[in-house]
Amino acid sequence: QKLLCSNCNNVLRRALQTLCGHRYCSACLAWIVRNNKNAICQKCKEEDPNSLGEESLLAEDRAFGDAAINKEISELRVHCVTPGCSWSGVMKDFEEHQSLCEYALIPCHTGCGHVVMRRKLADHLENGCANNVTVCQQCHCSLASSGCQQSHSPSSASKDRCCFSEVGCAFRGSKEKIKEHEKSSVGAHMLLLLQHMRQLQGALCSAARAAQSFTPQPQLSLKSAGKSISEFSRDPEVDCFPSVPGDESVLQQLVREKVISELENKLHVFENIVAVLNKEVESSNLEILAFRRQSELDQNIIRGLELKIAELHRCLAQKDAGLSSLHKSLLFSEQASYDGIFLWKITEVGRKLQDSVTGRTVSLYSPAFYTAKYGYKVCLRVYLNGDGSGKGTHLSLFFVVMKGDYDALLPWPFRHKVTFMLLDQNNREHVIDAFRPDLSSASFQRPVSDMNVASGCPLFLPLAKLQSPRHAYVKEDTLFLKCIIETN
Repeated sequence: QKLLCSNCNNVLRRALQTLCGHRYCSACLAWIVRNNKNAICQKCKEEDPNSLGEESLLAEDRAFGDAAINKEISELRVHCVTPGCSWSGVMKDFEEHQSLCEYALIPCHTGCGHVVMRRKLADHLENGCANNVTVCQQCHCSLASSGCQQSHSPSSASKDRCCFSEVGCAFRGSKEKIKEHEKSSVGAHMLLLLQHMRQLQGALCSAARAAQSFTPQPQLSLKSAGKSISEFSRDPEVDCFPSVPGDESVLQQLVREKVISELENKLHVFENIVAVLNKEVESSNLEILAFRRQSELDQNIIRGLELKIAELHRCLAQKDAGLSSLHKSLLFSEQASYDGIFLWKITEVGRKLQDSVTGRTVSLYSPAFYTAKYGYKVCLRVYLNGDGSGKGTHLSLFFVVMKGDYDALLPWPFRHKVTFMLLDQNNREHVIDAFRPDLSSASFQRPVSDMNVASGCPLFLPLAKLQSPRHAYVKEDTLFLKCIIETN
């Protein structure tokens, strides 16, 4: 259980321990603090809601790395739960295995939407991925890698050829595809024809030159041979295939006209698209301007509401302060005494004694009380674990003179006898001690600050006697201290 996060209940990742002693993943603690103002430890709430204190508040700067737990977790023996994977090892090596596990399901990186095992990713890219596009080296078409192979597989041999295949077009397909191809590739076919005619022209020229250098056979007469040669090549500079240049010019003109026509059509289409886009841009600009105006209005409304909320927060804070002051005044009125006799009830003695031992709360002050309606304002101060000469061995009890509203009308120094009592709740043996003020002590002069230095009995009661079962000074975790001031 100690290796589990108090939030997600999984094995701790980079464990942090809080002041209350519970452990959280660093990411869990960061998330809780980020999403909750004054976040409280849930484990503390579950274990004992009444014991929640400042140490139960969660904050990243109030938590520390638990190196011992992190080391223990890193050495845990674990195994991969991915179906088919047999890897096992220690926790510190598990993250590296996760990034390499051949059986882990991962999304295809081409964005096709498929999730495949890491070990089958290559096969998926080669045979099944719609986004894995390659350029075919035979037909120069953009196809999926498997589609290119299929288009040139033996089964494709049965597909029809383009009628311009004899002059170099390699396209194959169904009759419908052939028709579409012939309509869309007129210019390309014209260029193939032009190239083929140039090749024929070159071949004819080569044949003519061979004929010029041909030696006549004996059976031919010199006259006929000379006539034939002279007719075939009157001028070596004359083109051997005089009809070709004209045809070539016609073909080039046809190609140019076809290309120009297609470009004009495309230009017309693009002009229409641009016109539509311009209208949409204008419409979008108008909408954006409207949104901006509305956004400015909304921002002004939001700022106004924020100012109102801030003002309401200030009013609430003032009212809370007023209520707190009234609550304190009410408590003071309920607990105040105006006859010099005060009974102080202290609860949760065990916890408060422990706080005094640890130094967390060294002493406790009683509510103020008065010697008369317009008399001296005083209070008691107790050290449950002792103070001065009684520290660690006795309960120390002191008397404190406080600044009052009517000090200017009272005689100083304070000179009334003070009697302390710790009541035995079985009414058998009360602890009683008394003293008269030292008139030269600053503790009994007119106060210049909120209260004077405390004076009283540092050795009022031994702690062993306080906890003794023979007496009932502490009963149901509660004790009663009484102070009597002689006002006569």
